[in-house]
Amino acid sequence: MSSKWMKWGACFIVLHFILFIFLKVPVVQLNFDQEIYYVKEDIFQIKWIHSVEKEEWMEVYERKGRSIVLTETYFKTFGAGMPSDGKIVDSDAGYVHMKIDRLMKEINLVVSKNVQTTIETKSGETHLYELTEDQSNVHISVQSVHLWDYMGGKSL
Repeated sequence: MSSKWMKWGACFIVLHFILFIFLKVPVVQLNFDQEIYYVKEDIFQIKWIHSVEKEEWMEVYERKGRSIVLTETYFKTFGAGMPSDGKIVDSDAGYVHMKIDRLMKEINLVVSKNVQTTIETKSGETHLYELTEDQSNVHISVQSVHLWDYMGGKSL
């Protein structure tokens, strides 16, 4: 192999190493109980059992750049505190399905065993109420993290 190709190969390796050290990526991050978890997919759902209605409620979120957008919600019946700014879409599963386009800076949840707070991605479900103490706060936001933190971090 010629020294020219070895130099180019070395430059390629050094460049990738530098990018790996300094590059930050936007990622959905969950903070609770002094732990950090990453949602490694751009779309995720938060599900829980409504404390009054005792019916499942689900919200669909999407990371768009450095923001979180509430895109859809599913619930069984209308009542106080229900969203009113979305478009109702037909649903076969007995839910009211509402399309929403609400930009969220962050999401703050109180996780409870009673309401079975769960986060769901294409990879599967994570029962947040099993990862933390009852009535704990979970802070969800988009953060710019170093690539090595993201790749080596805990994911949901």
